[in-house]
Amino acid sequence: MKKGLLIILSGPSGVGKGTIRRYIMEKFNFPLSYSISMTTRPQREKEVEGVDYYFVSNEEFQRNIDANNFLEWEEFVGNRYGTPKDKVEELRNQGKNVLLEIEVNGAGEVMSKIDDDRVISFFLMPPSIDALESRIRRRKTESEEIIQQRLNKGKKEMTMTAQYDYVILNDDVARASQEIVDLIKAKARKK
Repeated sequence: MKKGLLIILSGPSGVGKGTIRRYIMEKFNFPLSYSISMTTRPQREKEVEGVDYYFVSNEEFQRNIDANNFLEWEEFVGNRYGTPKDKVEELRNQGKNVLLEIEVNGAGEVMSKIDDDRVISFFLMPPSIDALESRIRRRKTESEEIIQQRLNKGKKEMTMTAQYDYVILNDDVARASQEIVDLIKAKARKK
């Protein structure tokens, strides 16, 4: 059995990674398993435990760090986020294509650790900084200080696109999703 693809979907906070991921998984008849990340941040309204994230305590998160069970992890604005390595590899070894929806630093860490020709990476680019700010503000979940931190981080991240296989403009969810799926299918056929 062929090992499944590892698909990295990344970009700045607020660019629409979750929206694109949900659209692809709901609208396309392409077999993808979503890698659920762990986080210590509070659960947002409409987020579902074990579907959007595994919401864990700082102590539980630290146990996973100590066990070397993260492909990547990072801390941002007082919360930690990580990708459980055991879950991802289990799915890929079953021949399943695994989609990681992760921040830019985490994506870089994963790409540096996995030397595998079955990896494809996408950087989602917002139409503009103003559009990115508007998306973050529409959430109505963060203070002005956090919004500014996310925007400053996003500006820096948008200079790091060279490390990705593809840069996808997220100006239209359906179009961007179709472009990503077409590229994933092409990669799956090659290997």
